[in-house]
Amino acid sequence: MRNLHPTPDRRCGGRPDKSDRLEHCGQLSERCIGEVASHRRGRSGVIAGLDIKEILELTLLLIATGALSGFLAGVFGIGGGAILVPVFYECFRIAGVPLEVRMPLCIGTSLAVIIPTSIRSFQAHYKRGAVDLAILRVWWLPILIGVIAGSVVARYAPERLFKIVFVAVAWSAAVRLIFARESWKLGDDLPKGILMRIYGFCVGILSTLMGIGGGLFSNLLMTFYGRPIHQAVATSSALAVLISIPGALGYIYAGWPAAASYPGVAALQVPFALGYVSLIGAVLVMPMSLVTAPLGVKAAHAMSKRTLEVAFGCYLFIVGSRFVMSLIGGQ
Repeated sequence: MRNLHPTPDRRCGGRPDKSDRLEHCGQLSERCIGEVASHRRGRSGVIAGLDIKEILELTLLLIATGALSGFLAGVFGIGGGAILVPVFYECFRIAGVPLEVRMPLCIGTSLAVIIPTSIRSFQAHYKRGAVDLAILRVWWLPILIGVIAGSVVARYAPERLFKIVFVAVAWSAAVRLIFARESWKLGDDLPKGILMRIYGFCVGILSTLMGIGGGLFSNLLMTFYGRPIHQAVATSSALAVLISIPGALGYIYAGWPAAASYPGVAALQVPFALGYVSLIGAVLVMPMSLVTAPLGVKAAHAMSKRTLEVAFGCYLFIVGSRFVMSLIGGQ
């Protein structure tokens, strides 16, 4: 039987029911959102949510950071990660990278940049005959195992863990370097056997979680056991090569799901990034770091032992302070 009371609709002048009104509002909302997105995409001077001025500022900052990190790699025998990580953190914050993945992205990118920088630094120190190859022969396997373990932890660890590790190690090292006394020693020479291999494993895993080349830890260990700071710096440059290559590959693996989890974040997507390695950040930083690394080597061999230790300690205290503020402020 024909319905004698048909449901009123817009075409026959009736009032739409609640479901019709909700559907109509949803269509309007989708259309408005689409128009806003199209407007932003079409707006001149905007790339990936950043205007041209912001992009230029970030580019200049990263290039300057590359120059400074390369110089420090040569001076301290580090990969430069202790300065790269804080600067990358600020750049990725401006680029809109979510807090949950920002720190691992900084660390993975830092390890990638350290690869050419550490190779360049090692070559310069090796020519001067300052690298202790015996330590490298003992440490290479434990360090590799530590790097692999650190990469696995990086995939599942909360973001705060990376900052806590960074601050704890950086400040401990700063205290040792700034207030050190000749009597502060663990022994007259480096240990043999299993303890030496445990040290190597710790250097590998902590360096991977901090995004550094391992120079921070090996410098401290070697000087605690009576080795000259210049020899410690030179040997650390070789360890940075052992840590940075597998470490960067591990962060690509660890961060691979991040792109799918945050599809709206351009900085995490291919071709801008591979996992937790920002290709843009690495490309901008690498060239200048390669240029300035040999200059840092010359400066290191021209400085006195005590001047080198105090400079390194002050530097670590400053970069550690940045992450203390971040932990307190939750940013």
